[in-house]
Amino acid sequence: MTHLPQPHGLIGNSPVFREMLEILHKIAGYDATVLISGETGSGKELAARAIHYLSARRDKPFIPVNCGALPDHLIENELFGHNRGAYTDARESQAGLIAQAEGGTLFLDEVDALSPKAQVSLLRFLQDGQYRPLGSSRTESAQVRVLAASNVELEQQVEEGHFRADLLFRLNVMELPVPPLRARGGDIELLARHFIAEAACRYKVPSKELHPDTLEWLASQPWPGNIRELQNRIQREFLLADGPLLRIRAPVLSNERRRQPDRRHGISDTLNFNEAKQNMLQAFERSHLLRLMRECAGNVSQAARMAGKERRALGKLLKKYQIEANLYR
Repeated sequence: MTHLPQPHGLIGNSPVFREMLEILHKIAGYDATVLISGETGSGKELAARAIHYLSARRDKPFIPVNCGALPDHLIENELFGHNRGAYTDARESQAGLIAQAEGGTLFLDEVDALSPKAQVSLLRFLQDGQYRPLGSSRTESAQVRVLAASNVELEQQVEEGHFRADLLFRLNVMELPVPPLRARGGDIELLARHFIAEAACRYKVPSKELHPDTLEWLASQPWPGNIRELQNRIQREFLLADGPLLRIRAPVLSNERRRQPDRRHGISDTLNFNEAKQNMLQAFERSHLLRLMRECAGNVSQAARMAGKERRALGKLLKKYQIEANLYR
């Protein structure tokens, strides 16, 4: 396979990574809409940035949007902007994110979180590149490349009635699957060393070497939170380690630690009533979510119905506790 440069923070040398990189370089050369798929923390935004900066639009803006963080009633305002007087508090006109991305790239992360109304608004724009700011009678045009990302199977979301099939077809002109960290073999060591060097530079302290036991442990872990989880773990251990070697002596993932009973309950006099209550509530929520995922085989919609909650609300709880539904399918 041809050796390709690794752009914009993408680090790796495993076969699956090199295959992904080769596809990425090809995609960057075509000004088409791209759907980037992959697990949480696997590097989808880095891949989107790489596509942008390798493309002919590299000198124009790259505008990332977290769709999961946009309330339904604000989505059109955020994307399309508004004119003065469009609503009560609109004292002056404001350009939307699409206008800000003019000539460049708009990256829609967690596109699966868009409400049905927001999906319709996005579909209309993708069809002809035209939109109408709130409160305006004039249609605007934008030359923007759209990249979208999702950490769930959008085909399944279409089957379950949560995502529009026509919008999926518009987004999935080209597809870039980003592999999970556990499938990338020796890349884990490369990334760990990179994060150590990064932390040493950031905190202005001497670098450290990875202990052989730590290397063996790193390679043995499933890393459900992928690169983001690895980065956080390495940085935490680096800052706490004494001496020139970084050794993880108690290899317990943060997710595993949450599953264990909190030994402070009932024996510590440092927690007041509210703190103890909050800890117990969080422990219950996590335990209940894990049971739902097991019983529903990772089907979030089915789990939401069993729990008597809206799917989006349950999804936020799963994200809060870093529970990956895909791992239970």
